[in-house]
Amino acid sequence: MRREGSAGPQPDHRQEPLRTEFAFELPRGFVDEAGTVHRHGAMRLATARDELLPLRDIRVRENPAYLSVVLLGRVITRLGTLPSVHDGTMENMFASDLAFLQDFYRQINAEGHTRAAVACPHCEESFEVELAGSRLGES
Repeated sequence: MRREGSAGPQPDHRQEPLRTEFAFELPRGFVDEAGTVHRHGAMRLATARDELLPLRDIRVRENPAYLSVVLLGRVITRLGTLPSVHDGTMENMFASDLAFLQDFYRQINAEGHTRAAVACPHCEESFEVELAGSRLGES
C-alpha cells in the first residue's frame, strides 16, 4: 500500500565504501634472491604523509628522480609472497615494472579508480577499460 504523498520507491542513498587498495599484475615481475618471480600485488591510496616524508630523504634531495622509488616502497602493500615491500625492493625492479607502477600510482591517486576512458582507433566508439590487474598492452 502506498502512503499519500509518496512518489513510489525512494532512491537508495547508500554509498559504496571507499576503495583504498588496488590489485595489480606486473608486466615482467620482481625476481627475488631465490629466483622466485613475484607479479601479483596491491597498492593502497597514498596519504599526504606518504608524499611528504620522502622529500626529507637524503637520496631524494640528491636525486629527485628517486622520489618515486621511495614513494612506491611506502604504498605497495604486498607483492607476491614477499614478507615486505620497501624502497630496496623498488630499486631492484625491472624498469618496465617500475614504469608500470608509476603509471598505476598516478591512475589510482589522481582519478580514484583504475578505469580509463578510451576510444577505438578504427570506429571511434568510446568505452572504458579496467587497468587494475591487466598487463601492459592488454585490455
